[in-house]
Amino acid sequence: MFSNRITQLFNIEYPIFQAGMVWAAGWRLASAVSNAGGLGILGAGSMSPGVLEEHIQKCSVATIKPFGVNLPLLYSGVEEQIEIILRNNVKIVVTSAGNPATFTKLLKQHGIKVMHVVSSSRFAVKAELEGCDAVIAEGFEAGGHNGREETTTMVLIPLVCKSVQIPVVAAGGIATGRQMLACMILGAEGVQMGSRFVASDEASSHPGFKNAVVQAKEGDTVVTLKELTPVRMIKNNFYNEIKKAYLEHAGIEQLQELLGKGRAREGMFEGNLNNGELEIGEVSAMINDIKPAKEIIRDIWLEFNKVLNKPLK
Repeated sequence: MFSNRITQLFNIEYPIFQAGMVWAAGWRLASAVSNAGGLGILGAGSMSPGVLEEHIQKCSVATIKPFGVNLPLLYSGVEEQIEIILRNNVKIVVTSAGNPATFTKLLKQHGIKVMHVVSSSRFAVKAELEGCDAVIAEGFEAGGHNGREETTTMVLIPLVCKSVQIPVVAAGGIATGRQMLACMILGAEGVQMGSRFVASDEASSHPGFKNAVVQAKEGDTVVTLKELTPVRMIKNNFYNEIKKAYLEHAGIEQLQELLGKGRAREGMFEGNLNNGELEIGEVSAMINDIKPAKEIIRDIWLEFNKVLNKPLK
């Protein structure tokens, strides 16, 4: 039986987290990952408070194992989501895209274990000072909203591990057991994967988006909209519109108007692959199939151990 600070802290079998991706991480996916021995996480970023409560309650029925909620702090309505989390006795919360000082103490007062997603060692130190139980250090390869530092995972992990005493979970560009081992050699005690679990049977994202992830090749994703919030997405017609706007020296207001509302839902949940926003990581180029979350966990863990126990030549 594998054991380290992460498996002990969250009472899980494998130190493998499924990220709380918007429009993908509902109760079916989170419960499937938790039942398979990892840590399933609900993605509150694309949920209203009422929808979040429904997913928490359904997840509680579908698994008796630990699961968490990812809470992006950049969206409105976070206070209502916090109330839902407290009322439904959620035990694990991952905060992201904001200041860990905002809610960590409140959550900890209610016995909740808190992790914060960071993109630099400076923010990792701040998260530790605010009382977070662990940090998720996410490199620039990650899909969706990124840090502005542009630090890659292989550089970020050792920097963060050197800066804090609390456990570090690696994220960004990880989809295999071999990559998981590399991160843990660098000092991480667990990994969080988003893109790999988007391409799963249980993800709530549109089948067309899942297929786009599987078909993505090296160089098909790009980070853009840094003036608003940096985001990594698949290049499509929507991205071409953004690129054209930059060439025409568009300002922040014009970029906001172009982004509009609901672009991510349109692309990832409704399946408009041309004009929607398709958030996914660089590691999509390494993902070649869509399969159950249980098989994803199994395959990652088998490869991790196979490489771990392979003698060096």
